[in-house]
Amino acid sequence: MTAPATLAGVAELTDLLADGGALVLSGAGLSTDSGIPDYRGATGSLRRHTPMTYQTFTRDPRGRHRYWARSFVGWRQIGDARPNAGHRAVAALQQAGCVGEVITQNVDGLHQAGGARDVLELHGGLDRTVCLACGDVASRAALDVRLRAVNPGFRPEATDEVNPDGDVELPEEALDGFVMVDCLACGSGPLKPDVVFFGETVPRDRVDRCFALVEEARSLVVLGSSLTVMSGYRFVIAAAKRGIPVAIVNSGPTRGDAKATLRVDAPLGEVLPELARRLS
Repeated sequence: MTAPATLAGVAELTDLLADGGALVLSGAGLSTDSGIPDYRGATGSLRRHTPMTYQTFTRDPRGRHRYWARSFVGWRQIGDARPNAGHRAVAALQQAGCVGEVITQNVDGLHQAGGARDVLELHGGLDRTVCLACGDVASRAALDVRLRAVNPGFRPEATDEVNPDGDVELPEEALDGFVMVDCLACGSGPLKPDVVFFGETVPRDRVDRCFALVEEARSLVVLGSSLTVMSGYRFVIAAAKRGIPVAIVNSGPTRGDAKATLRVDAPLGEVLPELARRLS
């Protein structure tokens, strides 16, 4: 049974979104129901391991090789993940005219798979690769076909669940059995997933576009983000400075709670479908 406090929060959210013009900022908590863990939740990945950093990936060939071996195994779960009720509810709210654009900190592509449009991927997308030498952008699915061809016998047992950036923990001794391929466009460049790693800077034009969306929005609705890192929290700060309502729906506390006009501490899989039902 849904708690009375949650129902009251949904009623307030309904009133807020009924005016339209809401900008959504989503985080990893929206995708946990699709089987993709978050970094900072109760069972978050950061509690168990340190994620790949941009510095290690670009400067350490062994570290890069380790990432791709782990990603080759982890891609099955990321590639097979399907949008959940929360993703579909966001798309329904767009179709109802209540929500405009979506800024997502997620790299899994599930907003788009769930029917959402006008999605700005703040941290990029795991469905693409980029060559560090020539800049060519290619399909991650196509890379997987190539990797399967050159690694027919590479089937190590993962020691943990897939991480949000698409890799898994593998024993060190398994890494030597993995073969990585280079960029097809230039023939030599190392490939990188087209995502922003820890320690990497989000492209300035992408950040500027997000700030412009905040300027145009009537309200900002944060879904499933702890707002721990400035990458997403800065947009909450900008919205609060503008004086537009900030609503946060998340299981557990967030860094932005003090700036929120409305706070709903409840599972997104319960709140968002009910919100969509009321507004669609």
